[in-house]
Amino acid sequence: MSSVRRLPPLRSMAVICALGSSVLLMTGCTNADTARSSVAEAAQTTPATNTASPTDTGTATATSTGSASPSASASMTDDQAERKALVPQARVTWDKAADTAVKEVPDSKLVDLELKRTSAEATASTGSPSPSTPNPAPSQGAPEWEAKVATSDGTVHRIDIDAVSGKVFRTQAEDQDTDDKQQLADLLKKATQTPEQAVKAATDKVKGTVTHVELDENDDQKAIWSVDVVSTDSWDKTTLEVDAASGDILNQHVDRD
Repeated sequence: MSSVRRLPPLRSMAVICALGSSVLLMTGCTNADTARSSVAEAAQTTPATNTASPTDTGTATATSTGSASPSASASMTDDQAERKALVPQARVTWDKAADTAVKEVPDSKLVDLELKRTSAEATASTGSPSPSTPNPAPSQGAPEWEAKVATSDGTVHRIDIDAVSGKVFRTQAEDQDTDDKQQLADLLKKATQTPEQAVKAATDKVKGTVTHVELDENDDQKAIWSVDVVSTDSWDKTTLEVDAASGDILNQHVDRD
């Protein structure tokens, strides 16, 4: 009797356990399905990651980081720009200006000649007009040749020549002491090479337009002609030292400023 009474509870427990297992299994399956569904939904709603090929990536990078190449032509310096503006304005060449200058003072020789812009001082009424053909001074800033000529005793006269018309508009004796005159007189005796010969030696070496010729003395106390030649391609200025006795090129320097 007692064993019969225990059986129903055991069977009931078995049934209950079976039912419980089924419920757990169904719950696990439901959770798994739910997880898989969530993953699928996430995959559908998340933006796609860029999977471009290495070639495509390189193209995109080059497009975003590329920059314009620098300008091929570098800008000129102030001095180069000034030479470019001034030199073409001078219609009178250095040799014509030199010839004009020495004619203003009898028995004189050229010792300095430079192309520059006419200063306010030159346009003022100082000095004397040309004894041969008095002419008005060009406007301030216009190109002129400022020349200096000297007689055998070292006396210097300054001659201002309009670089467009070629006419002398002022001549003036320089202030000098006895020592300065003697030093220049000695230098003239050493300079057996003419300025024309010195310029030819310089321009044979460097092509361009002559803008300055000066009789001077170098560090070795040797008489030289200093010649400035401007390139009309780069507008650089080359200064050449020419031996005033032999005509040899002693030194040269390019000014690119």
